[in-house]
Amino acid sequence: MRSFGSDNNSGVHPRIMDAIVESNTNHAIGYGDDNWTRRAEQAMQTLLEDDSITPYFVFNGTGANVIALQACLSSFHSIICATTAHIAVDECGAPSKLTGCVLKEIPTTDGKLTPKLVATQLHGFGFEHASQPKVIAISQTTELGTLYTPQEIKALANLAHQHNMYLFMDGTRLSNACAITNCTIKEMTVDCGVDIFTMGGTKNGLMMGEVLVALRPELEKNLKYYRKQTTQLYSKMRYLTAQFIPYLSENIWLQNAQKSNDAAKLLASEMKKFDCIEITQKVESNSIFFIIPKEISDKLLERYFFYEWDAARHEMRLVCSWDTTQEDISEFISYLKELTT
Repeated sequence: MRSFGSDNNSGVHPRIMDAIVESNTNHAIGYGDDNWTRRAEQAMQTLLEDDSITPYFVFNGTGANVIALQACLSSFHSIICATTAHIAVDECGAPSKLTGCVLKEIPTTDGKLTPKLVATQLHGFGFEHASQPKVIAISQTTELGTLYTPQEIKALANLAHQHNMYLFMDGTRLSNACAITNCTIKEMTVDCGVDIFTMGGTKNGLMMGEVLVALRPELEKNLKYYRKQTTQLYSKMRYLTAQFIPYLSENIWLQNAQKSNDAAKLLASEMKKFDCIEITQKVESNSIFFIIPKEISDKLLERYFFYEWDAARHEMRLVCSWDTTQEDISEFISYLKELTT
């Protein structure tokens, strides 16, 4: 089956699979005290140009997010995010359950927070009857496929720091953002004033795995305990971290993201030729959001798996992956032509 349902649906990059197999030799001390984990840590430190940081490798994006948020928060704090944020709608309430904090969700048209929007929630400081704003949480790229520029991230970081708050970046598709802006990971995070961030691998060619990085010492000091409590500490860590050695050091993270971005750009350019299709968001990563007549989408769904994003307006989402081919796109467009002629 080939589909445009999610970048979670694609396979594992061959070089990553090789790295897992190569690590399957002899015995290794568990829980990350092994050479593969050291090398993966060093690869991340190299990308960030800072050998003092300690990356934390975990199974999945929800786990990475809730660990990061726990490091930032006490139960009387609040988290400011977009209504479309993954932490708000796709994590089964895990952030609230594990931090004890309320999410202050802000409606947006494009999934992006701005200082003006966030300012509406910056009140009640020092007032014991109100939850205390502590984290501005953004996704890069957003759940609507849109992109924060470095300047936009800096503006949010400055606002957060002015109020003694933290800026957290859910970087599940951080690689896609770096690819389209020609920025390094350091330029998109450290240089923008981000306090703590995740970087995805599962959606970008790994079998599993995300990495979490705290850029403030007070946020890093307890991460190892939160990782264990959140059941994200893998005993046979080498099979997780072995993937990150080539992923980070051989630029597979960037190459794969560029492929999925390019595929989405090509697919969107072909879809725009159909009068019955309205592209609803800027195509700034590997996702395409569009409105199409229901009778056509129903037929498409008989052959292809993808999600209905907004039932009220019949908005759909297509996602390209690192292994999406021109043939995949051509076949999809060819079938779409059949349905519209």
